[in-house]
Amino acid sequence: MSKSPLTTYALIAVCVGYLIAPMGMAAVNVAIPTLAADLQANAIKVGWLPTLYILANVAFMLPFGKLADNYGRKRIYVLGLILNALAAGMCAIASNIDWILFWRFVQGASGAMIFGTGVAIITSVTPSHKRGSALGTVAACVYVGLTLAPAVGGWLTEWLGWRSVFYFQIPLVIGLLVFIKLKLHGEWKNDKHSRFDWIGSGIFLSFSCSLVYGLSKLPSLLGICLLLISMLSLLGFIVHQSRDKQPLIRVQMFRESRVFSLSLSTSFLMYGSNFAILFLLSLYLQYIKGFNPAYAGQILLMQALCMAIMAPIAGKLSDRFQPRIIATLGCVIVTFGFVFLNQLNTETSALYIGSSLAIVGIGFGLFSTPNNNAIMSSVKEQEVGVASASMNLARTIGNLVGMSIVNLMMHYYLGDATFTAETNPELMSTISLALMMSLSFVIAACFISSLRGRQ
Repeated sequence: MSKSPLTTYALIAVCVGYLIAPMGMAAVNVAIPTLAADLQANAIKVGWLPTLYILANVAFMLPFGKLADNYGRKRIYVLGLILNALAAGMCAIASNIDWILFWRFVQGASGAMIFGTGVAIITSVTPSHKRGSALGTVAACVYVGLTLAPAVGGWLTEWLGWRSVFYFQIPLVIGLLVFIKLKLHGEWKNDKHSRFDWIGSGIFLSFSCSLVYGLSKLPSLLGICLLLISMLSLLGFIVHQSRDKQPLIRVQMFRESRVFSLSLSTSFLMYGSNFAILFLLSLYLQYIKGFNPAYAGQILLMQALCMAIMAPIAGKLSDRFQPRIIATLGCVIVTFGFVFLNQLNTETSALYIGSSLAIVGIGFGLFSTPNNNAIMSSVKEQEVGVASASMNLARTIGNLVGMSIVNLMMHYYLGDATFTAETNPELMSTISLALMMSLSFVIAACFISSLRGRQ
């Protein structure tokens, strides 16, 4: 049975957006060494480049998911695309690292609008028995974006300079906006508006910011105090949401569905293991191994390439078999990949690194789509926007926590030093410790994923 035109157009619009956004995010990682050298940025500020993007993603994911349910998922999605292009352009013309950090935060907020609503649009227009296949296609586009990003970022940086890594996103977004205007008609939202929870949004913003900044300041007294504020804010957010009649997210959803809560927990751990590692491996390949940006990008694309190949296959399998079985198998395969990566040293070959990343990619491809299908299929139809935001929130909080811990490691080993050959031993120590952290995260994810129960 063929897809309806509406479903096809929605799938194209979301897939292209989900290709552009991660490509723009990850391509910047490859350009960071050149950008840092040009703007004379130290290790601490370099570490904040990916962190601020993820922080904004986390802080605004739930609010935009709620706004999308109220005012239209396509509307928020389109606004996110426009803001993404604007932020990319401002980063491209920036003359100092602080200005880029500000606009990366804005771009992260735009990413929350895009990722927090795209899956909800697909869920709204796709029959439940075909949802796994559709989500698999969407996930594949994310991974294609991540696959292309290191290579594209490396080539652009080497041939046209680091600013081109931001510029190239703009025409892609404009083309997608024209397509949506011409082809994707209609809107998807709840029949009744619910009051927007400003207090809950503020508490969650407090939690996100104090968590990230607190981790970066450990082990100082300020860092400890900020982490305490973060934990109290999270507790306050949970209490507030449970008592509010129209919350950003019904915390009862976690008690109502074991599949929903454990799938989100698994997602948090899996993505927490992965995001910072690609950032660090980009530094490793260029500073320690001495590879140029283009070659480093080609090695890093191995993981996302395997994810892109496996995600559609895993999506179809999740329509036929229990998602937890396929997702847990994926977690186990990722574990083996990180076991191999933990053997990394200054003499490790490019072939070994690429092969290890390929194993991680195969496992992630098997994990992500069935896990997403389990999350989206375990909630009520009127809550798919919040469920989509929650799914992406688990992913981005995992990314954020992983990256924040790596920032702490970089602060401990490197401080405010700039990257030179003399700092390579400290960088290698940071990478080794981060890989051990990632392995422990994935082992925990295997255990939790196996406990989630039948769909």
